[in-house]
Amino acid sequence: MDALTLPLYHAAIEAILPHRYPFLLVDRITDIEIDRRIIGVKNVTLNERYLAHRDGERPVLPPTILTEAIAQVGAILILAKPENRQRLPFFAGIERVRYRRPVHPGDVVMIEAVVRRLRSRMGVLHGVARVDGKVAVEGTMTFALGPVVS
Repeated sequence: MDALTLPLYHAAIEAILPHRYPFLLVDRITDIEIDRRIIGVKNVTLNERYLAHRDGERPVLPPTILTEAIAQVGAILILAKPENRQRLPFFAGIERVRYRRPVHPGDVVMIEAVVRRLRSRMGVLHGVARVDGKVAVEGTMTFALGPVVS
């Protein structure tokens, strides 16, 4: 895979990320500016196994799952660079994560990750997940790049 042609769907995302169903949480990448920012989409459906609810309550996507979706979108941004394609990103930390509103089946979550700091083996991204333009989750995530996978 040399050049990225947008939008990226499952096959292209799976060529970049090591995640697979049911742990792959990104459905589409709509915009990417290498070393700057990326926008991804997560469609929340009723058949997702990790929806939390009690009888009579509307199911809710756990905010930790949304946090992981933000991290995966950020990882796609980092791994989109040719020199990083054979490396593994590791979630090194999260700071100032705020859960603002619940996300339900039927919601389309727009995820934006913006580079705050980027070095050869580490970086910091700020991520925001929105539904209908309203912030659901936001926070700053630190990652480390592992050695080249052979």
